Amino acid sequence: MIAAKKTSGKSSTEMFDDVPVLRRKWHAALRPGESLPRYEDVMLGSLGKLADHIVLLKHNETVLEVSRTGRYIQKWLEDDRWDIPLSALPPDCATALGEAAACALATSRPYLAAAHCVRDGVVQTYDILALPTFSRWGGTLIGTYVNERAPKYNLLDAIFSTTDEGVLSLATIRDLSGQPFDFQIVHHNQGTSRLLKLPSSGLLWHRLSAGGNLLCLPEVIERLLAVVNSGDRDQFEIDSDDRNLRLGVTAFGDILSLTISDVTALKRREASFRLLFDNNPMPMWVFDAETTGFLSVNDAAVQHYGYSRATFLRMKIRDIWPEDEWVIHTEALQQIGDAFYSGRHWRHLKADGSEIQVLTYGRRVSFEGRDGYLVAVVDITERRKAEARIAYMAHHDGLTNLPNRELYQDRLKQALEQAEPGNKRVAVLCVDLDLFKNVNDSFGHPMGDRLLKQVADRLRSEVRGSNLVARLGGDEFAVILASDVSPKQASGFATRLIQILSAGYDIDGIEVVIGASIGIALSPGDGTTSEELMRNADMALYRAKSDGGGVHRFFEREMDRQAQRRRDMEFDLRRAFANGEFELHYQPLVDIAADRISGFESLLRWRHPEKGMISPAEFIPVAEDIGLITPLGEWVLREACNEAMKWPSGIKVAVNLSPVQFRSRNLVQVVISALANSGLSPRRLELEITESLFLAETEANLAILHQLRELGVSISMDDFGTGYSSLSYLRSFPFDKIKIDRSFVKDLAERSDCVAIVRAISGLGRSLNITTTAEGVETIDQLDWLRAEGCNEVQGFLFSAAKPAAEVEALLCKFGERASQAA
Repeated sequence: MIAAKKTSGKSSTEMFDDVPVLRRKWHAALRPGESLPRYEDVMLGSLGKLADHIVLLKHNETVLEVSRTGRYIQKWLEDDRWDIPLSALPPDCATALGEAAACALATSRPYLAAAHCVRDGVVQTYDILALPTFSRWGGTLIGTYVNERAPKYNLLDAIFSTTDEGVLSLATIRDLSGQPFDFQIVHHNQGTSRLLKLPSSGLLWHRLSAGGNLLCLPEVIERLLAVVNSGDRDQFEIDSDDRNLRLGVTAFGDILSLTISDVTALKRREASFRLLFDNNPMPMWVFDAETTGFLSVNDAAVQHYGYSRATFLRMKIRDIWPEDEWVIHTEALQQIGDAFYSGRHWRHLKADGSEIQVLTYGRRVSFEGRDGYLVAVVDITERRKAEARIAYMAHHDGLTNLPNRELYQDRLKQALEQAEPGNKRVAVLCVDLDLFKNVNDSFGHPMGDRLLKQVADRLRSEVRGSNLVARLGGDEFAVILASDVSPKQASGFATRLIQILSAGYDIDGIEVVIGASIGIALSPGDGTTSEELMRNADMALYRAKSDGGGVHRFFEREMDRQAQRRRDMEFDLRRAFANGEFELHYQPLVDIAADRISGFESLLRWRHPEKGMISPAEFIPVAEDIGLITPLGEWVLREACNEAMKWPSGIKVAVNLSPVQFRSRNLVQVVISALANSGLSPRRLELEITESLFLAETEANLAILHQLRELGVSISMDDFGTGYSSLSYLRSFPFDKIKIDRSFVKDLAERSDCVAIVRAISGLGRSLNITTTAEGVETIDQLDWLRAEGCNEVQGFLFSAAKPAAEVEALLCKFGERASQAA
């Protein structure tokens, strides 16, 4: 039971003395291991006068009940009942107590809060301290201390006294006949004194007829008298030299309520608005929100639209709209609020009848006492033209003005969608120019560009209607025939196109002749999507180019199977390199004069886990195409050098280099690394290249060859005599060895021309002090011919096929025995 003593409330200072006492009492009662102290230890005994300020709340599950209240609390609540739900109390008190109790329960700690109660316009602030406790009778009890914090204040007086506006009341003074003729100030706030620049004592009970302030002006008194007589309201403005005041008047019988607002800044903003409006380079106007008539237009609008100002002010906003947009303009106008921005562009009419495209920005304004909209106009006509041009350029080739790949793919998808319901055929033709590279190489790229323009003109003249021709890039074009074409029609069109494109071109008096190859794919048989048709037409084009060019080929399923095999090989190659499926075999190089092995050529082999040995002729070109040959070549160099270190010191190792390895530009560093890691002498390493290396970037490749030669490495030209310029290459670089191609060795005993070629190459080698090696030696007769013609070195099946590294020692021993027997 809480002991209650009478109290009249406590001061703010006393309250803050009580709060620490109650907090300490709560913490002192908290026992080790318990989350809350017991109710008896906190709320019973030694509370004294504090008991009058405490309300005991009982928490049952989710409901709070008022269990006990002190006298001060009963007065605060205006209710002395006990054992009632909290919701039965006045809402302001119930909310404050409920929030404080909820926070105390959530934290299991004392919680201090503040509450503001308003009674009859009077505001009182209270401090509330909620103390959660554990009850041995079950549940949780919250002892809540309440006391006012600060003096009370009148809410209405506080609002009126703190507002920037002047608020005052005037009493009407009537004459003997009952007519109003004067007014007396009976109440005012501080805002009135400030705005009228007079002390409060000089205003209260002051009669307006006595003069002395702006309210005493005759025109003001006249407006006030009119309000008293009509019982209505009025609003007007009065101006002095330095200020503008707006007065609002309302009559309550003979009492007038008057509000005074300082609108000086507003007036200045309006003046600035006029200045910005009139002199703004952007077209602007104000139109009436109700009638949509123009209320004002600035000079920029007059000049831009071409209407005179007088004409503008006789027009309505719809007069500048094109008639076909009246409905959507009107609907948009009905939906705008206080401010708007046109999310779309609009069309406007100028005085000369021309159209412009604009964006509009606006806001609702009061203009000369009328509700209107201020509108600013941005002319985007030129911008829209530029955007249209950019959009066109994004879908067209800049050189030929034909559709580009992106537009081509979009139109192909549309054609397929339209053809699908009737199972109609769409043909895709991939067109590639033959010999175009020769034009660029011979005459330069500007000539090539002019040729492409003429090609585009010829294609454009042949491809009409719903069909489309596009440039996909370089000298590659593509055509869509969308009008349900048959294979025969597609074939006839392709034949005619090849003839037209293959006719001569006259460019600045120079006759240029090229050709064209075409690959064709037809839906739905060759594919139902744009990607499938393009891929299959491209495969057909590849077949047409492989067949010599100047022809067209239709897609066949075998092409797809070949492409799939190629894709499978690419995948297997990458996996094989990662899994270490490659190995090196070594074929002996035999010195004819000494009848001994002078070295071994390392040959790459691929042992596929399922397909067995795969020929280098199959996988080397693929490895070059996918860029795998560079890391694979590095592995070959390292492996061959390491293996050669196991051989006698006089035995060399030859390693074939791909032209692709020269593109990486780090080939010299790779060779140096392989020699350094293995410890092999550079003079024991022989690098073999083919003449295809000289077909591109000759100077750069020659520089690399010279760097390799400076290391002490030997450089050999493989397959000598099969190209067009082999002799000129011997002038470009001092080779250490030339290898006679097996095609000359094969028919050496049967064909005199082969003998002549071998004799010439051997003689050339002797003259230039270059070793000559014959490849593909398989018979004793061939060996005898080569020995007779002065060839230095041979290799082939007559001596041994390429063998794994483990069998090299046996080969060396075998030839060693032969040499001993011969001696």
